Amino acid sequence: MKRESAALEPHPLPPVIDGDKETKGRILIVAGSRDVPGAALLAAIAAMRAGAGKLRIATVESAAVPLGVAMPEAMVFGLAEDDDGGFDGSAVERIADAARDVDAVVAGPGVKRSDMCKRMADALLECDAALALDVALLETMEPLHERELGRRSTPVLLPNAKELASLLDCKPEHVDDDPIGCGIRAAELYRSVVLVKGVTSHVVTPDGQCWTYDGGAPGLGVSGSGDVLGGIVGGLLARGAEPLNALLWSVWLHGEAGARLARKVGRIGFLAREIADEIPGLLPR
Repeated sequence: MKRESAALEPHPLPPVIDGDKETKGRILIVAGSRDVPGAALLAAIAAMRAGAGKLRIATVESAAVPLGVAMPEAMVFGLAEDDDGGFDGSAVERIADAARDVDAVVAGPGVKRSDMCKRMADALLECDAALALDVALLETMEPLHERELGRRSTPVLLPNAKELASLLDCKPEHVDDDPIGCGIRAAELYRSVVLVKGVTSHVVTPDGQCWTYDGGAPGLGVSGSGDVLGGIVGGLLARGAEPLNALLWSVWLHGEAGARLARKVGRIGFLAREIADEIPGLLPR
């Protein structure tokens, strides 16, 4: 995948159309915990900057009010939390119900790891909404290659090396040694489009296709950057982009936003919250 957006022409995004918020897609962000409430905010802002029209956020109860104030564009659901500040098991049914009423779901940023994460991932995989899974929800997933899902769209997985190793039950060093091979294996096992994150990123599909992106800037390696990337993916999925196209464009948009900030601010030192603001100017007209 080249730095120029023309390289993505075979993978177009839906056209920009006039109309109200319903015409631009409905997205649900499932994110945050008592310790990391801002992950939901970063993903939500990025989803809107990528063009989603109607935003809902499911987060833990303690984060709901401040998050609603910080993101007045969103309808925020504050759900029961456990003693550790993560989602309580009773939240799974509410999240699944909310997912049935949207076009796309991004789940995982800032979510506290617990046994509940597997139940949440399973419930979301049963819904029809386009789906991107990140962070905590990846580490509890079971392979899907022998499971009949009947989904309308292929899930998108956004693992780093450690999370990809967990998906494959191998050591992170194996991912470092063969990121593309490990990515393809995960795409096959989980019947998903997979991003292998890194300084050089790889997008792989279950049938073995691979695209590589090595642009961006050192400053993208910062807290919250992955949450922004997940939000961009979700925003494009909500607009109706095919999962592969949404992921390819998201990797490019995220990287090129970092490159723009590097020119304006410096190669390092910009904040994850600043990445999303660059996205509208990079989207195809």
